[in-house]
Amino acid sequence: MDIENKEKTGAASMLSRYFPILEWGATYNRRTMTNDIIVALIVTMMLIPQSLAYALLAGLPPEIGLYASMVPLVFYAIFGTSRALAVGLVAVVSLMTAAAVGDLASPGLPEYLGAAIALAMVSGLLMIVMGFLKLGFLANFLSHPIISGFITASGVMIAASQL
Repeated sequence: MDIENKEKTGAASMLSRYFPILEWGATYNRRTMTNDIIVALIVTMMLIPQSLAYALLAGLPPEIGLYASMVPLVFYAIFGTSRALAVGLVAVVSLMTAAAVGDLASPGLPEYLGAAIALAMVSGLLMIVMGFLKLGFLANFLSHPIISGFITASGVMIAASQL
């Protein structure tokens, strides 16, 4: 009987390691739900125009931005480990998508949309594999000046494209 309980505890621990919602979901209450609903409304008000703009920046139809901004939030609610992490679209990813897919097809064509979706799927699968292999430590090898320069350059590119 004792071995059976240890196996259940081990399996539950392993499941909650990959699905953190199982751990914090047990203590979820009405007050937390009320706070989450308020936060969800605020995030939605900011997310809709932002996601439309990022889709256009990537050369995609605006509705694709809505889908691309909602799906990560749902998945992060299930698999995420932090309660205070912002997930979703960013301008840099939109620019990089436009640059990568722009060589394959012209914006507005079905091939462009297909290539952008394929790029998103491959990127997502790579991130899942890296997560399961615990390769997040590799991000520590990117120095702060490199990341800062990359973000600044993308800001300049966005400003220049608006002019």
